[in-house]
Amino acid sequence: MIVRVLSIAGSDSGGGAGIQADIKTITLMGGHAMTALTALTAQNTCGVTMIEPVSPAMVAAQIDACIDDIGVDAVKIGMLGSPAIVKVVAERLEALHVPIVFDPVMIATSGAALADTATISGFERLMALATLTTPNVPELAALGGDTAMRARGIAYLAKGGDADGAEVIDRLAVPGHEDRVWIDPRIATRHTHGTGCTLSSAIATRLGAGASLEQAISDARAFVRAALLAAPGLGQAHGPMGHAALSGYQSPVSSA
Repeated sequence: MIVRVLSIAGSDSGGGAGIQADIKTITLMGGHAMTALTALTAQNTCGVTMIEPVSPAMVAAQIDACIDDIGVDAVKIGMLGSPAIVKVVAERLEALHVPIVFDPVMIATSGAALADTATISGFERLMALATLTTPNVPELAALGGDTAMRARGIAYLAKGGDADGAEVIDRLAVPGHEDRVWIDPRIATRHTHGTGCTLSSAIATRLGAGASLEQAISDARAFVRAALLAAPGLGQAHGPMGHAALSGYQSPVSSA
């Protein structure tokens, strides 16, 4: 059966990140994408000009509609928009025993803030539920850094795309296990909008298909790199990746 993946995230009117990136990624990775929209954003490659949160009740109704009829094999969580939405998402997911990948979105690629302090403080509950949390460099710092994450017993992938250097270094930390590190040459491009959304939704899709955590991350990283290399060069600033160019992408077969 096709993998049913629910993305709980915000919309990107420019089509490079958020729900739009998730739908494209999940589909290309061989899954069926479902959505629970948390916020509308007016944004393009240059930045975010307006954000309008969806009501918590509507977020809950979207999640319930997907679970009650189609069913869910994996969940990706992205931009949440408000403490009330964080709360209702956590309540709905506590009874859903499937892989959950939480991308703790705080800042857009353009630098715009996508979560306030109160919203970020609610992330603790979601990180405890998640199979994997995927912070980038500034997000990891805002969550207390490696020491705090390890003390909480949270499994997380520290993404190195925002760090300096000729290589991108991603590090997986899972309680009770040695860290696993992936190192790849950095792809020189400004078209990186939606990399975090794409990576997390790809990991969720692979986990829903039965892949191990390390295999899911490896497969997702390969997909992101392919999309970066295929970027169509759109926009004046941080352009979208080339999901559309990967229409013939062959999703890996689960090794689980």
